[in-house]
Amino acid sequence: MQWPTIPLAATCALLAWASAHLQAADDRPSPSPTRFSAEVGIGAEYDSNVSVDELDASSSESDYALTMDAKLRLQHQLNPITDLGFTYDFGQTLYEQFSELDRQTHMLGADVDVDLGKTNAGASFYYINSLLDYDAFLEFYRVSPSLSGFLAKKWFARGAYVYADKTIEDRSERDATSHAGEVDLYFFRRGLRSYFNVGYRYREEDANGAQYDNRAHSFKLRYVHRFEVMAKVVKMELAWRYEDRDYTSITPAIGEERADERQRWKLDVEVPVLQHGALQFYGGYGAYDSNYEPADYSQTVVGTRFLYRW
Repeated sequence: MQWPTIPLAATCALLAWASAHLQAADDRPSPSPTRFSAEVGIGAEYDSNVSVDELDASSSESDYALTMDAKLRLQHQLNPITDLGFTYDFGQTLYEQFSELDRQTHMLGADVDVDLGKTNAGASFYYINSLLDYDAFLEFYRVSPSLSGFLAKKWFARGAYVYADKTIEDRSERDATSHAGEVDLYFFRRGLRSYFNVGYRYREEDANGAQYDNRAHSFKLRYVHRFEVMAKVVKMELAWRYEDRDYTSITPAIGEERADERQRWKLDVEVPVLQHGALQFYGGYGAYDSNYEPADYSQTVVGTRFLYRW
């Protein structure tokens, strides 16, 4: 199941900026202008329908997988109003039976944020290189300028334009560029301890093969809540995403224009353990409806992993 993760580092920086504006200033000394953070994780998951979303390929078979990931982030305050961030993310999924679908992903990112007072201007840049069975599979570039700010004390909004370019090895007809506009609205019920996020995105994708050209409307609803259990702050996230995707040319295999509707639900719970560690439990269900049979399926993923941050 593919969950959008590319803008995560930029989103974290955005929410940190928003959180700072929600809190009153104090007399603590200013933090270092350069900060480094890291995270490593290892876990296991069950996938009811092993698939490769980019190729509209699903096995209709279940499998277990070992997951490993690492994240590095460097943040630097260039001047009193400008922050720079650089990230490297690594992900590895190793299946028990479908080893030919073992996936390894490397992601490099950079973002810049400028505090303009009531608003925040930013831009993010990402490059992804994904391997399938350790062979070249996917290259992806993403550039996104954005503007954000508070509409009221607890209401925060963000708007962005996104340009993306993807290349799939040995599937040149699926190579594509896309343009998108997206809007997110946050309601901070209790700051970052409890907030809602609703979003909308419109995207147009132009592929080398006309049958893959499409337009898509996407909606999302997230709720993040942190609560205390035995003096530990537990984080819970509920998410729902919906996409209505219409293809603009005839798909030869079905003799008509393809139409997809995708819904995804996710529950994620993170429980702190040790001083810098956490156990994460997650589950998700995806319902993919399409008049193109290979893209018409459902999928359930459940898993757990141990995270260590410093």
